[in-house]
Amino acid sequence: MTFRHRRALDEPERALLLKHLVRPDGRQWNLVIACVLPETTELIFVVRQKVSGEIYELSDIVEKAKARTGREIIRNTGERFSPFYGESYDRILRDPAELEDKWNVILESPVAAELVEDPEEYEGLYVAVASPDTPMPFSNDDVMK
Repeated sequence: MTFRHRRALDEPERALLLKHLVRPDGRQWNLVIACVLPETTELIFVVRQKVSGEIYELSDIVEKAKARTGREIIRNTGERFSPFYGESYDRILRDPAELEDKWNVILESPVAAELVEDPEEYEGLYVAVASPDTPMPFSNDDVMK
């Protein structure tokens, strides 16, 4: 999933958004990798099932994180509007090669944006698995089909 920001986020705002995105990890989704850049956010995740068997709504997870972050930013800055656009772009990754490619793109995005020289230095990066080849920390039963 990718979503754009209306304006560039500063470092504390990026940290706040990342905190709100990581919060539902393991309960509503399994977050594999996430990177909050000044102008965009990119994520790979698997949405989990509720106890009832229903799949958590992806839009609920992401939009709630954006809304919480937006409210805090508005409160802190006095801006009139949230710094996030309403839309998000999601795509189902269909095979391990596509997962590996997208995972590497997200991992290297802070370097590509010339924010750091090494991805490990970037505070706005969350990596749950060491590489896309690492067994995921969830079962295939969690995968949305």
